[in-house]
Formats: sequence, C-alpha cells, structure tokens
Amino acid sequence: MIFPGQNSEALKKAAHLICSGELVGLPTETVYGLSADALSDEAVSKIYSLKGRPSNHPLIAHLFSKEEIKYFATDVPDYANKLIDRLWPGPLTLILKKIDGIAMGCTANAKSIALRCPAHPVAQALLGECRDLGIRGLAAPSANRFGRVSPTTAEHVHEEFGESLFILDGGPCEVGIESTIVDCTRGQPIVLRPGVLTIQELSLSAGQQVLSEKEFSRLLSPLKIKEARAPSASGTLESHYAPKALVRLLSREDLLLNFSPAVAVSSRLGIWSQEKVTSKSERISLFWRQMPNDPHACAKALFAQLREFDSIGVEEIWVEKPQNSPEWAGINDRLQRAAYAVGTEPR
Repeated sequence: MIFPGQNSEALKKAAHLICSGELVGLPTETVYGLSADALSDEAVSKIYSLKGRPSNHPLIAHLFSKEEIKYFATDVPDYANKLIDRLWPGPLTLILKKIDGIAMGCTANAKSIALRCPAHPVAQALLGECRDLGIRGLAAPSANRFGRVSPTTAEHVHEEFGESLFILDGGPCEVGIESTIVDCTRGQPIVLRPGVLTIQELSLSAGQQVLSEKEFSRLLSPLKIKEARAPSASGTLESHYAPKALVRLLSREDLLLNFSPAVAVSSRLGIWSQEKVTSKSERISLFWRQMPNDPHACAKALFAQLREFDSIGVEEIWVEKPQNSPEWAGINDRLQRAAYAVGTEPR
C-alpha cells in the first residue's frame, strides 16, 4: 500500500507500525529503504527475511540527527565529526566503532556500525515521529530483493513487495544511487563504497585526505593489510544491483563504430548511451534510451532505467561506459557490479 509521505496521519501510522516491530517502505534522497527499528533484532530479522538478504551482510542505521549517534557508536574520530557537521544530513554513511551489545542484527554481529542521517524531508519526518516514540534509529537497506536493482520510486517498492508493505511516497529520489560509505574505524577515513560525494569533497570536509581502499592498502605492509581488513559494508559485493537482463559495459567506440547486432545473444536488446545507436537487423528489436552526460542526472536515472528495460522485456542491456573520473565513480561502481556476472564485453 502506498501512502503520501507528506500526510501527517500516514507518518504517524508508519511510526506506530515500526514501533510494533513491522516494516515500512521509506523514501530517502538516495534510494527507497525497507525500514525497521535498528535496535530491535527481531524487527531487523524481518528485513533480512523479506529481502532474502544474507544475515552476515550488515545494514545501515538511519538517524534523525547527529544527537542519536551516542546510542549506537563510541570513540568517534575528529575527522568523522567534521564529516558529520558538514555533510549530514545527506548521502553519506560513516562506519564507526559500535557500542558493545547493541544492534547485533543490524550489524551482523560486527564491532562496527554504519550510520547515516538522510536529508529527504519524508525520511526526516518519519525519523522524528519514531524518535518521539522512543525509536533511536531505523535500519533501512534498499527496498528490493537482495542483489537486485535498487528502487527510486514508491512504485518500484510496490512492484517488489506488493500490497502487504506500508510504503510512504516521497516522489522520485533526487540522488538515485546509494550513499557514499566512509570507514572511520582504522585511523584514517577510507571510502568503501563510492557515491555522489567525491574523495575531494570528502577530504575538504574531513580536514584531511580521505583514501580509497587501494590507497590505504599501499601504505601498509603485507602483515598490516591482514590486520587492517575493511569492515563489511552494504553494497560492496562484486555482483550487485543487477536487473533480470544481462548487463554489458562497452566503450563508446564499440557502441558507435563497431556495433554489430550479430554479437547480441538475444533478440531484444536495450542500449543506454549518450549518442543514439540504431540497427537495421530484422533479428534484433533494439530499445535505445539516452544516457545523461551529467553525472548527477545519470545517477538519478540509472536504477529507474535498468528497471524500465526489465519492464519491457529486454534480455540484454548494453551500457556505454561512463568516463573514468571522480564525479562518475559511484555510477561506474554500480554498473560494474550490475555487469559482474557476465563480464564487460559482448560474447
């Protein structure tokens, strides 16, 4: 069931459902989440069950404000506080040292916890209602079956889970891909999952250099690398965000100059590229959609476009590889994981 997220009665109903241990579909600025009381292991277990998510894959707890951090984390580094002060609320998740004995389900029994303060007004309103009922934060992974394409509209969530789930409609997500995840448990800020926030933006906010995992590893000896292993984090499996159709990433040259329908395995082919691709082959039904050339517009459109291709029944999706620059890092990350199962080149 979909309810308007701006409606005060719908928000109160959603908060009471969460307080009673139920799940609610929640809009954020990144993607829609499947939310439950982050400190209730029983409620959180329902998220894992409904999504089909492995129980050893931790979730992100969403907070109303930085004031709620004290209920979840301890020993917050100075650079983490700077990131919080400058980038919360927003599409940034921080992994921090967890208070012992709490949120075992949300964290998959880890010693760290992922925290975020979303900027979406409906998310903020629901978190505020829940806070008034004594709920400190909401576990809210993307509201889709595990490993599949994340939802960016209430209708996408309804397609996944049907009428039984209470869904708050906050309109299409403005960011469109999941939050940037920065690990703050190993002495330096380290990006575990890229998003729309670049390393340069993060470094300026943190007051020190934020590193990629590869950059951090290069600073360590082989022995220290084993000791300083990254904590588990949402959305970091090699294969993830995948539609039903096979996804292949191709260079612009391969799409525009070397395109040949003969290499397509299926007869229904979706192509997402910045310049139009056509085919004269009678064997191929080709569905071309234009990829935005702006990274923020592309991120907003990405998951909705993959879902649209699935809805019209294409069997393969060919995507033009975006440029390799910091602004496109989050989009490249999602596309590479979506295409992981079949590789990046046509068969």
